[in-house]
Amino acid sequence: MRWFQTTLATALFGLLIMGVVSDAAAAEGRRGGCRRGERLNIQDLDVSPDPIIEGQRIRSWKVKIRLDADRECDTEIEIREGNELAGGPHRYTLRPGVNEIELPAAERFRFQGREHCFSIVVDLEGTHRPVDAGRKFCAQQKPSWSLREPGDRGGGYGGNR
Repeated sequence: MRWFQTTLATALFGLLIMGVVSDAAAAEGRRGGCRRGERLNIQDLDVSPDPIIEGQRIRSWKVKIRLDADRECDTEIEIREGNELAGGPHRYTLRPGVNEIELPAAERFRFQGREHCFSIVVDLEGTHRPVDAGRKFCAQQKPSWSLREPGDRGGGYGGNR
């Protein structure tokens, strides 16, 4: 009888351990780093303040990024103009659907002298890659710098734009 009780207790303990390990693996599958197969798309990019005077410090960047996946994922996001860092890097958890993210501006980045076109770069499985966007995000000087596009006024993020 003692042998039966010991075997039963060991079997129950083993099942309990397997359940805990299974739950942890399932949770990791639901959320972890963003993967290459998950579709990311940039919907919009704005700067604050907007408009901004040449040489003035940027407070923050506002990015709308769409994640087409069935789980949340963690990634590092940065904004670049060519090789120059303009915003971030900062770690975020993206949820399925459209995510509105405010990114800190790079301390030294300023609008100066020419047209500025930006790309949003994310960390996918340890490699930094630009995210697909349906259009280019370029700031033009008129008379101050702006990323605002026709139809942007009154929509989007609210507050000071």
